[in-house]
Amino acid sequence: MNDMTTGDPVRIIIKFTIPILLGNLLQLAYNVIDMRLVGTFLGDRALAAVGATSVLYTLYIGFFMGIANGFAVTTARHFGAQKMQKVHISFISALVMGSVLAASISLVCLLLLRPIMWLLNVPESIFNESAGYIRIIIAGLLVTMLYDILIASARAIGDSVTPLLTLILSVGLNIAGDVLFLGVLRTGVWGAALATVASQLITAVVCSIYMLRKYEFYRYRTGDLQQMERPMMVTMMKTGISMALMSSLISIGSFVLQIAINGLGNSYIVAQSAARRITEILMSVFVAIGHTMATYCSQNLGADRWDRIHRGMNAGYRITCLWCIVVLIIVYTLAPVLIAMITGSSDQIMIRAATQYLRIDSILYVLVAIIFVQRNSMQGIGDTVTPLISSGIEMAGKIILAFTLVPALGYFGVILVEPIVWIVMIIPLILKVRKWEKV
Repeated sequence: MNDMTTGDPVRIIIKFTIPILLGNLLQLAYNVIDMRLVGTFLGDRALAAVGATSVLYTLYIGFFMGIANGFAVTTARHFGAQKMQKVHISFISALVMGSVLAASISLVCLLLLRPIMWLLNVPESIFNESAGYIRIIIAGLLVTMLYDILIASARAIGDSVTPLLTLILSVGLNIAGDVLFLGVLRTGVWGAALATVASQLITAVVCSIYMLRKYEFYRYRTGDLQQMERPMMVTMMKTGISMALMSSLISIGSFVLQIAINGLGNSYIVAQSAARRITEILMSVFVAIGHTMATYCSQNLGADRWDRIHRGMNAGYRITCLWCIVVLIIVYTLAPVLIAMITGSSDQIMIRAATQYLRIDSILYVLVAIIFVQRNSMQGIGDTVTPLISSGIEMAGKIILAFTLVPALGYFGVILVEPIVWIVMIIPLILKVRKWEKV
C-alpha cells in the first residue's frame, strides 16, 4: 500500500508511475511482438485482418478499463480517508457491477458483430478472418473486466507493483500462446485472440489469489452483498461510466476514422496499425502519469489536501513535457527502422506513410501531455463532466475530419486529424483548470 497524502508529491508521483509505465511498456511491447508474430507466421494479409478491427478491440478494452478505473476512484478516495470498510465494500461492488455490465455488453456485441464489421468497412477479402479474431476477443470481455478491476483496485490503494507483476505473467503467457497457436498449430489469426483471452483468464485467477492473501480488506465475507450501499454504487457507476464514455468517445472517433482508412487499401491499413503501435509506446509515459494523477488526486481529495493536488499536477506537467523532447529525438531518427521492425514488412508505401504520420503528429505531443494530466486529475477529484466534454469534442472532430480531410487528402488527411483535434479539445480543460486557480 502507498499513502499518497503525505510526502513530496514529485517523488511520490515518480515512484508510483514507474511500475505503471513499465507495465504499459510491457503490454505495448507485447502488442508489437504480437503484430510481428502475426506478420511472420501468417503474412501481410493476416496483419491487415487484425489491423482492420484493431480500433474495435481498442474500443472494448478502453471502455472496460474506464469502468474499472472509475470504480477505483471511489476506492482510492475512501483509502485516502482511511475508511477501510468502505474500501472493502467498494471493491465488492466493483466486482458485481462490472461482471453484470461486461456479460451484457459481450452478449449484445456478439449478436451484432457482422453489422458492426460492415459499418467498419472491413474489406471483403479479409472479412471472415477479421470476424474470427474479434469474435473471440468479445467473448472474453467478462474476463477482461475482472482482470481490469483487480488491477485498478490494487492501484487505488497505492500498489502499482502488483499490477506490474501480474502483467509480466500475462504477457509471458500471451507470447507463449501466440507461438503455440500461430507457429505450431497454424490456427490463423483467431489463435492470437484465443491466446490473449486465455492468458488474461489464467492471470486473473493468479492475481485474485495473490491480492486476497495480501490484502485482508479485499477478501469476501459472508453478507457482503447485503452490505452493498446504493449511494456508493450510484457514485461508482457515475464515475465509471464517465471514464468509460471518455475512452469510448475517443475510440468512436477513431472507429469512424478507421472506416476511412480501410477504404485506402491494405498498405495504409497496415501503416496506420504500425504507426498506432509506436504511438502507443511513445505516449505510454502520458498514460502512466494519467493513471497516477487519478489515484493521487482521489486520495488527496479524501484527505482534503487541495494544495497537494495542485502541486501534483504541476509535477505531472514537468515530467510529461520533458518526455516530449525525447519523443521527437526518437521519431526523427528511428521511425522507419521501428516500423519495418514491428511489421516485418518491406512495403515501402506503408513504411513511408507510417513514418510521415509519426513525424508530423509528434510535434504536438506537448498538447497530449497536458490533456492527460488535466483530464485524469479531474476524474480523480470527481469532475465527470469536463473530461467528457473534451472527449466529446475529440470524437466529433475525428468524425467530421474523417469525412472531409481524408477523402480530399488521402492518408495525409489521416495524419492531420489528431493534431487538429488536440488543439480544440484542450480548450475546456484549460478553462476549468484556470477556474480552479482563481478559487
